[in-house]
Amino acid sequence: MSTELHGATFWDGISDYQEKVHPFTSLFAESAWKQAALPAGARVLDIAAGTGALAIIAAGAGAQVLATDFSSAMVNSILSYRLPNIDARVMDGEALDLPDASFDAAFSVFGVMLFTNWQAGLAEMARVVRPGGIASVATWKDPNGAAANILITGLCAALFPEIRPVLPFGGVEELRHPDRLDAALVSAGFADVSIVEATHDFPIDEAAVTDPDRLFQYCPIWQQLDAGQRSVILTSIEAAQSVRGGVVPVPSPALIATARRA
Repeated sequence: MSTELHGATFWDGISDYQEKVHPFTSLFAESAWKQAALPAGARVLDIAAGTGALAIIAAGAGAQVLATDFSSAMVNSILSYRLPNIDARVMDGEALDLPDASFDAAFSVFGVMLFTNWQAGLAEMARVVRPGGIASVATWKDPNGAAANILITGLCAALFPEIRPVLPFGGVEELRHPDRLDAALVSAGFADVSIVEATHDFPIDEAAVTDPDRLFQYCPIWQQLDAGQRSVILTSIEAAQSVRGGVVPVPSPALIATARRA
């Protein structure tokens, strides 16, 4: 599973990303957009765009947006919106097929942190942003990422402490620390780094628990559990839901960094 998470094939196969993940990441994308304070008409690049949470917000504010992702399914989702000021292309964020200094701003909302070589991802952001332009990078602050992964790793720590979670993304661990995120952006070629924290709840309802393989499809630790352990986890979630009106909210903290291209 950890290897699959790095590949486009995994992300191409997620059928409910737009329904379940997009509304959640849009909350953080809105914060990132506000922090950047860009004028209408800005040339904006959205890297590892997913289904376009940031791209749609930027386009709605009048920006000219190019959204890129290595998943063709994600790119097709963005193109399906048919917005006149959004283009979308399949592209590797570690090696962008774009000219130097061609954008006023580049965003990566929970994208670069997942790259096999996240340092290359930040360097590419710096390369394609004009001097004086803006970069915005959102990362999860929790070592276990967000949403269902925070929930299941917390339950496993309490119920099965002998099981240690596999953390497949080095960038998540490195960039969740504000000082290291600041240093990484400066090393990539940015200056005047500002970092704010934002937290939103990811709701896990009763319907989600009826399809646990889908609920935990982003969670490597789910693959480490046997059938009996999985049953215990699900029973614990259902018990929590029964006293919370059927929904367990999972607070998911993030860091949103904004920086100027030096």
